[in-house]
Amino acid sequence: MASVESMHAKAIEIREQGFCILRNHFPPVLVEACRQAFWPRLLTYLNSGHASNRGTHRHFLPMPFDPPIFAPQFFFDDDVLCIVRELMGDRVVADQWGCDVPLRGSEYQDAHVDYKNPLFPEVSDLALPMYFLIVSFGLVRITAEHGPIEIAPGTHRMRKMDALRAVETGEIAMQTIPLEIGDVLIRHPWALHRGTPNRTDLPRALVTVRYVRSWYTDASRDVEELPPTTWESLTPEQQGMMRFPASRVTNGPCAAE
Repeated sequence: MASVESMHAKAIEIREQGFCILRNHFPPVLVEACRQAFWPRLLTYLNSGHASNRGTHRHFLPMPFDPPIFAPQFFFDDDVLCIVRELMGDRVVADQWGCDVPLRGSEYQDAHVDYKNPLFPEVSDLALPMYFLIVSFGLVRITAEHGPIEIAPGTHRMRKMDALRAVETGEIAMQTIPLEIGDVLIRHPWALHRGTPNRTDLPRALVTVRYVRSWYTDASRDVEELPPTTWESLTPEQQGMMRFPASRVTNGPCAAE
């Protein structure tokens, strides 16, 4: 585990810029095991004629919880949770586990935020403490040619229309985020961002875990069921952080109260 001071500095980056990167953080062997197990499922999905569901030649699909696709280290990493808890408190849960995959032929997305419905619609630009964070890592090396995410730093702290105007005029430049195997991106979903074109024949698989404060829920993305064998392999503390539908689990729901 890195020092508390270094993780505090990363939390400050997220507060100020809307994102941070932990370089060379997850063991490459762990990521490679996930990739090898997931890749046949991904190719079956892509070859089965599923329509794009995230824009032209862009796909989202929920990740399964079968090891080694699922590994506790992806969800319960000490450094990641140190950052997440500093920003959102101790009572956080993981509620999404999915993969975004642009293919050759994908295009630039418009700058946008994730989870567009504000907590208080009547005051949609109200500045609020963070109540969700996105943690992502690539199953492949993500260079400029593979369609990396671009993020507009600091725009999570701005009124949406002001942020969009600043990006459109070039006052705030989009920052490209290449990722090596093992790099971990942590971002606020309200920082303006966009996908870029994948100019290669390799599907650019970016895997994501979402953490939220325990009182928040929106069911905004499909998720797979958590099978009993995986549930029973977790510690009670880990079980308390998993908010996913259960598959015939007899010891109660997979959720933190």
